Amino acid sequence: MKITDHIKNANGKTLFSLEVVPPQKGIGIEDLYTNIDPLMEFKPPFIDVTTSREEYIYLDKGNGLMERRITRMRPGTLGICAAIQHKYNVDTVPHLLCGGFTKEETEYLLVDCMYLGIDNVMALRGDAMKGHQYFEPTQGGHASAMDLVNQINDLGRGKYLHNEEQVCDELNKFCIGVAGYPEKHMEAPSMNYDLKWLKQKVDAGADYIVTQMFFDNKKYIEFVQKAREMGITVPIIPGIKPIATKKHLKILPQVFKIDLPEELITEVENAKNNEAVKQIGIEWSIAQCKELLDFGVPVLHFYSMGKSDNIKSIACELF
Repeated sequence: MKITDHIKNANGKTLFSLEVVPPQKGIGIEDLYTNIDPLMEFKPPFIDVTTSREEYIYLDKGNGLMERRITRMRPGTLGICAAIQHKYNVDTVPHLLCGGFTKEETEYLLVDCMYLGIDNVMALRGDAMKGHQYFEPTQGGHASAMDLVNQINDLGRGKYLHNEEQVCDELNKFCIGVAGYPEKHMEAPSMNYDLKWLKQKVDAGADYIVTQMFFDNKKYIEFVQKAREMGITVPIIPGIKPIATKKHLKILPQVFKIDLPEELITEVENAKNNEAVKQIGIEWSIAQCKELLDFGVPVLHFYSMGKSDNIKSIACELF
């Protein structure tokens, strides 16, 4: 079932969903199940599975020589989606990236999604390659998420890359999610510019938006209001990440270019250890989510990052 149908069928009730990260190569899927199992009591209608782009590794060839190779440390997104759907009978949302994939590879992934009964995809440009300062399109790939949205919609209507004939079948149309940034994308010169770009993705066929994590609800609420004023009418799902370690004070702003509220920073800095930080993160997220529930968000979407105990503690207070 499409995400938009799940939201419609909920009749105004806020849904619970989560995002998981594929395990690294060599680690079995049971580790992933161990983190998903405790959250199934909250009946998530869908689970997102991230995709990692390629990265360089350097192999020691001896005599001071190094050989550069390309690898993916977390492959298997589509297989994991199929396994989760089969085990839990929930819809899954594979993340599709521009970076690291050609248009042909994207088409193969989408066709496989059709075979597997996967109705939803998340269309993302993706980050710059590790070690690169700026995003560079893959040769033969897309330069932006909007271009990716266009290809997904074309294929859903039966228009393939190298076929002249088009066979239209609305049953094959994917429900497409895209990313939104309550504190603007790090590369956008202004919030207004970023919202105009988001509007273009929606006009190209995106069906819903999931936001990057944020810790100040005012920023999400203002983002939604500005998006509506811009003419964006699709559901805007807030992404929630409970802070869990003191390192997050540096890592999250550095990686995601977000601000943390001073009150939260002070609490984390004064915490005796990471166990205390985790509890602070749980309590902050509970208060944050209660306010978002009052605002009437369609879904509370949790970034699990391979951990579920803190998310379960939060969900127990909300659902």
